[in-house]
Amino acid sequence: MSTIYDFTVKGNKGEDVDFNQFKGKVLLIVNTASKCGFTPQYKGLEELYLKYEAYGFVIVGFPCDQFLHQEPGSDREISSFCELNYGVSFPLMKKTNVNGKDAAPIYKYLKSKTKGIFGSKIKWNFTKFLISGDGKIIRRFSPLKSPQSIEKYIVDML
Repeated sequence: MSTIYDFTVKGNKGEDVDFNQFKGKVLLIVNTASKCGFTPQYKGLEELYLKYEAYGFVIVGFPCDQFLHQEPGSDREISSFCELNYGVSFPLMKKTNVNGKDAAPIYKYLKSKTKGIFGSKIKWNFTKFLISGDGKIIRRFSPLKSPQSIEKYIVDML
């Protein structure tokens, strides 16, 4: 795969999500979890999504259960939790592995393009990848970076 737009992944309801549909949009890809200390970031992510969606900004959440079993629910339970507790309306994908031999191809790609503090490995839930409208991976943010702290980077790209 040569660009982010070459990927098709499974959405939360089992549908195919072709990333080609995001061409020209600024993307924030985030691995998420419902029982994590960073879970309240869902609120900030949703606020950013609502604030900038009309300008071509999309957040894509990838629930992940690889970090201390902090995303134990089914895809349906995850979706319900996110909607009821945080009003999440941005797209959620099926539960996904982000590290190891079973890591999703899209995460292998993202990690190969940007290194974090532990090299290419994802450190924890709510690691964020910011991608420009032309598909270039611009920046990787640690889970410690709140959605509000990265807003300026998003605005600069819109």
